[in-house]
Amino acid sequence: MGGTTEASRLAVALAEAGLDAVFSYAGRTAHPVSRPLPLRVGGFGGVNGLAGYLRKEGITHVVDATHPFAAQMSTNAVAACAQARVALCGFERAPWQAGAGDLWTHVGSLEAAVEALPDLGARVFLAIGKQNLSAFAGKPANHYLLRLVDPPEAPLPLPNTSVEIARGPFVAAGDRALMQAHGITHVVSKNAGGSGAEAKLQAARDLGLPVIIIARPKVPPRLVLGSVAEVMDWLANAAGHEETSPADRGV
Repeated sequence: MGGTTEASRLAVALAEAGLDAVFSYAGRTAHPVSRPLPLRVGGFGGVNGLAGYLRKEGITHVVDATHPFAAQMSTNAVAACAQARVALCGFERAPWQAGAGDLWTHVGSLEAAVEALPDLGARVFLAIGKQNLSAFAGKPANHYLLRLVDPPEAPLPLPNTSVEIARGPFVAAGDRALMQAHGITHVVSKNAGGSGAEAKLQAARDLGLPVIIIARPKVPPRLVLGSVAEVMDWLANAAGHEETSPADRGV
């Protein structure tokens, strides 16, 4: 179950190892990066739909390498794998940690991030993707810079916006230039972790800008691994389950 840079790296490792695997992708990006595995696009229809898919396709192992904020999908995976008696691990990158020179405000939700912004006059780099923009409509007197992978297909819920269409990974020099060009005064970011989008935090540090960091949502307990090598070892050892055969599949 992909959607992250880490998932793409794992797909390469699985293909190079000759394992029978399928890459499941939510389909929210119009032109996803190509991957060397069979691709399945779209949702499953909740817990029962995912459990049914696992049984039908003979899946024996599931790697949840979705975005750290795709909490509903990860929660469904825990329940569906238990129902279908399929081994599951989360492949999750470590969250970002504040360092010297960072001006971070930690909040627990999108609503708290909105509350932490000034009521008017702020120029906000809203680096949260396109799914949750409407939460910030409560402070329409601010200007919001959005960086999206695909151009918006419908009117944005924020009245005062600029849109940058770009696909990561990004670099600090580029993000500094972007923030300076738009006169950014605040950055709002989900604590996604990883290196592909960390440049905005480095740029904010360099420019002395405050950053509002949204904590990751909670997911039910599960085995969590942090590298491609760890996941490949888990698959090779079947995580303490019965020895796999060449027909066994992973998603």
